[in-house]
Amino acid sequence: MERLQKILAQAGVASRRKCEELILAGLVEVNGEKVTTLGVKADPATDVITVKGKPIRGEQKLYLMMNKPKGVITSASDPQGRKIVSDFLPDIKERVYPVGRLDYDTEGLLILTNDGEFANLLTHPSHHVPKTYLATVKGVPHGTALEKLQKGIKLEDGMTQPAEVEYQDVDPEKKQATIMITIYEGRNRQVRRMFDAIHHPVTRLKRIRFGELGLMNLQRGKYRHLTPKEVQELRDMAVKTHKVQK
Repeated sequence: MERLQKILAQAGVASRRKCEELILAGLVEVNGEKVTTLGVKADPATDVITVKGKPIRGEQKLYLMMNKPKGVITSASDPQGRKIVSDFLPDIKERVYPVGRLDYDTEGLLILTNDGEFANLLTHPSHHVPKTYLATVKGVPHGTALEKLQKGIKLEDGMTQPAEVEYQDVDPEKKQATIMITIYEGRNRQVRRMFDAIHHPVTRLKRIRFGELGLMNLQRGKYRHLTPKEVQELRDMAVKTHKVQK
């Protein structure tokens, strides 16, 4: 049983707040009875729910992978009018949301879904699903600096967990290096802050892997549906890492 406004929102009727307004306006019925108060629960699998006389359709679970471009917001809307991820999903009618976030200046692999249980499984702090990035940084960090990231480094919100790091490319002319880094947490702007802590700020950041799911050749700004096998592998990894940490 779920709250009626949540069921309506998940079915793509409107936002949660707008669905509450529809209920209060007496435009929603459950099994032929008008509902005008919030807090009423229903079962979308067995109850007949209508809005303005039309039955809602059952929610189809979606699992998408997108190659998010730099300069795109991972939010449902942006008051500044900047591009948001849903702008790149013109064929998706269901309301999907990002699993975790990539900040405005970060590009790469972003998972989107309307499956709350799946999203929570992948992002819960107790489930240490690895995420791999390519970080282009100013200067060329010495091995001793990278060792600090490997062992865990102190940030303003505490010590990080050990990370996996390795050189990918060094450009002496531009005085920069590209480092592949895998982290097992999901703190805000964590990779950028880790490199700031060793005095090699990030100039470009791209996530290339989430668990065993790789970005591969997915073009920037494009998306694809995950296969059932990929979804299950992500679930299995989250459960596995949770058990290992216990």
